[in-house]
Amino acid sequence: MPASWMPLATKADLGDRAPCDPEVPAKAIAHITADRKATAAAPVNLLPFADLVSFFTGSGKGSAPHILWDPFTGAFTQFFPATSRSKGVLDATGGVRPNRDGKVVIQVEALFFPHCRVDGTVFARLVDTPCTGWGDLHAWINSWDVPDVWPMGRPTSLSRNTCPTDVWRSRGGWYAHAQVPENDHVDPGSWPSFVSQPPGPSPAGPRFEPFPGASFFHPGRKSPVIAAMHHRLVAVDCDRYTSSTGIDVWGPGDVRSYTAWQQKLDLEGSAADGIPGRFSWDRLSVPRV
Repeated sequence: MPASWMPLATKADLGDRAPCDPEVPAKAIAHITADRKATAAAPVNLLPFADLVSFFTGSGKGSAPHILWDPFTGAFTQFFPATSRSKGVLDATGGVRPNRDGKVVIQVEALFFPHCRVDGTVFARLVDTPCTGWGDLHAWINSWDVPDVWPMGRPTSLSRNTCPTDVWRSRGGWYAHAQVPENDHVDPGSWPSFVSQPPGPSPAGPRFEPFPGASFFHPGRKSPVIAAMHHRLVAVDCDRYTSSTGIDVWGPGDVRSYTAWQQKLDLEGSAADGIPGRFSWDRLSVPRV
């Protein structure tokens, strides 16, 4: 069975669960946070990811999605398991049940608004961002049998295109918030294309570093593999480092940060001692160096 909690996501379980409809095809709904108004002439700095996490675990609980995704860093926080409905779209009395109409209805909020500014660069559309982590997110949602189709078309503008009820109830796949019945939003405006899943290893070899064995990780070990691991731990919000120097040398900061990663995977005791094991390493997806 697929994982109810995305392995790369920080878990912020809101409880308040309710079932979806197993008789309806699986869906995903794409959103952007759209938490600020900006223009090309007057861009605005993007809010910190932590601020949106605080919102969805606080006053914004009533509109929380399953996943909050930072397309600039690849960070994820998950508020509901895939098997529960979330609350990302309006559900009017009677009619369809937009948050529940599917075997799963996985809702994703990308941390983004048009003309946001990040590190001095302004981004007009979500697809203009690095979309870091999209491959991991897509693979997890795909594991829940959400097909790689947009029944109402992939979003290309901030405009409304409401899905007919018969299509909504009968066709699985991806829907923009702008297409969901009973809603009036126009987001996300754009969304990254689906990530191809090759049938086997590419001719160039594996995409990720294979597990080098626990004995590889000892004080003073210097390797580009450790530097690549460092960057992945930062990207998945497990940064417990106190220095930005010597990132290719195994040290106390790596132990602290890797412990945070193991705990994020719900490992405990000796399984969360800060020394990589095969299970946690494979799920970290350290890029090949």
